[in-house]
Amino acid sequence: MLRGFFYLTRFSMKAAAACLSVSLVAGIAFAGEADPALAIRVNQLGFMPLAHKVAVVSASGATAFSIVRAGTSKVVYSGKLSAAATWEASGESVQLADFSAFQRTGDYQVRVTGLPDSPRFGVRTDQYAQLNQSALRYYYLNRASIAVSKQFAGKYARAAGHPDDRVIVHASAATATRPEGTVIASPKGWYDAGDYNKYIVNSGISTYTLLAAYEHFPDYYRKQSSNIPESGDAVPDVLNEAMWNLAWMLTMQDEDGGVYHKLTNKLFDGMVMPEQGSVERYVVQKTTAATLDFAAVMATASRIYRQYDSAFPGFSARALKSAERAWQWAQANPGVLYRQPADVKTGEYADRNVSDELAWAAAELYITTKNDSYYQAMRLPQVSTVPSWSDVGSLAWISLSQHRSNLTATADRQLIATHIDQLASTLLDRTEKSAYNVAMQTADFVWGSNAVALNQAMMLIQGYRLNARREYLDAAQSLFDYVLGRNAINRSFVTGYGSMQPMHPHHRISQADGIVEPAPGMLIGGPTALQIDARECKVPYPSKVPAKSYLDDVCSYTTTEVAINWNAPLVYVSGALQVLTR
Repeated sequence: MLRGFFYLTRFSMKAAAACLSVSLVAGIAFAGEADPALAIRVNQLGFMPLAHKVAVVSASGATAFSIVRAGTSKVVYSGKLSAAATWEASGESVQLADFSAFQRTGDYQVRVTGLPDSPRFGVRTDQYAQLNQSALRYYYLNRASIAVSKQFAGKYARAAGHPDDRVIVHASAATATRPEGTVIASPKGWYDAGDYNKYIVNSGISTYTLLAAYEHFPDYYRKQSSNIPESGDAVPDVLNEAMWNLAWMLTMQDEDGGVYHKLTNKLFDGMVMPEQGSVERYVVQKTTAATLDFAAVMATASRIYRQYDSAFPGFSARALKSAERAWQWAQANPGVLYRQPADVKTGEYADRNVSDELAWAAAELYITTKNDSYYQAMRLPQVSTVPSWSDVGSLAWISLSQHRSNLTATADRQLIATHIDQLASTLLDRTEKSAYNVAMQTADFVWGSNAVALNQAMMLIQGYRLNARREYLDAAQSLFDYVLGRNAINRSFVTGYGSMQPMHPHHRISQADGIVEPAPGMLIGGPTALQIDARECKVPYPSKVPAKSYLDDVCSYTTTEVAINWNAPLVYVSGALQVLTR
């Protein structure tokens, strides 16, 4: 998921100098396939008892494997390895150890004669509940305009940063009623990624994915407590958290209905804590993409928060009115694309095709209002794709599928189901042909490859929810396993989880807070062969092979950055697997 290559200009000399030395694990232990520690890879967190369970084993001539109790020689299950095959993305010859039939709870390791045992993993009925909670808490820890208190954050407590109560209207966003230099208030929201800016286009897919997690699995999230200031009230924590960002998004709508593309410094802050960052902040250019993303999210929020009107009086009605005003502005301004002003050097999120945003906004407005004119305006793409911030068309299919039994007669229910199933079927086909048993292909190792994996998993879950084909759920599980350690470098890509965890994410708070361990529950970007940050790193990447091109160092922003749109599918998929794997 390339982020417009805008990070080429993100580092000041001071920030570049802040790069930490690479850990011995990243620089040496993962130098290549010859390292025996890489021999057996498995989800290092573990599995639900009824889950699809597969380990990847380096081809060594072995034909059998066993499952042993962790740290012992007690064999509890035995099976046959698959035939060896090569995964193009990593260039490895591997075999699969499928132990899905093993369902006993406990802590285990995979054993193959002649190879070191796999990392430990658990099998439990609540295996993903804590990770799901941590992934959601990431958003609280990254809230702007508020102190993160010790009561809720423990050692990760910090002072408030970026109040954003006096934000300047940039020349690119000026109108007759809000000329250049006008000061507006635009507080709250989440810090977008490794930086301290806030972007509507990325907030769009991020906030929607959290709202979809609740809309699809309401009973699960109603029972969850993630220890945030709002915990214990009458509103599920996931909706309280999403509201922090929705409140900010509302402030980004101009009086004419258009929505500012981003709220930002002119330059990236250095590797400092939020309270040390720049307070001179700007809203920059209104765009069609931002306005349509806003319309889609607000229409979604309107229907979801309607049942919580007593907790958020008037919000549902206001959100829908704001969505409709945004739609009207976009209809009048269908091709206003983002152009980075010369004096602004932060993230672009520039999107040159807004047909997918139009379809998504129309779908959400149709579902919420039942107004057939929105359905007729959708012009949905004929080929469904895996969602990303710049390709949100399939979010329309997700919502239409969720509500297909309550749509008007205008909606083509069969078409909706076909689009969901066709994409899930394509991903399943790739999984079944993969030596690693994952849908990820070489071309998927872009910036934020781990989010690609989890968004693929999310679409497979939609296929399973639609027609209960167990193969779809199993393929989603495989992708989840991938980000938790069943990958070419034998490393979990989620902070705080797994025996080999990311320790140096490209995340200003994590690098400036003086705490060795990054907060748990953050998904890092993951391997990519881009290596456009290599000159800023003190040691070389250990490999240029796409699935192995990774460096656990803050300097490697292309592989270790975190982002709100990457964590959102981690929340969705971990919660969905916890609920559906029964």
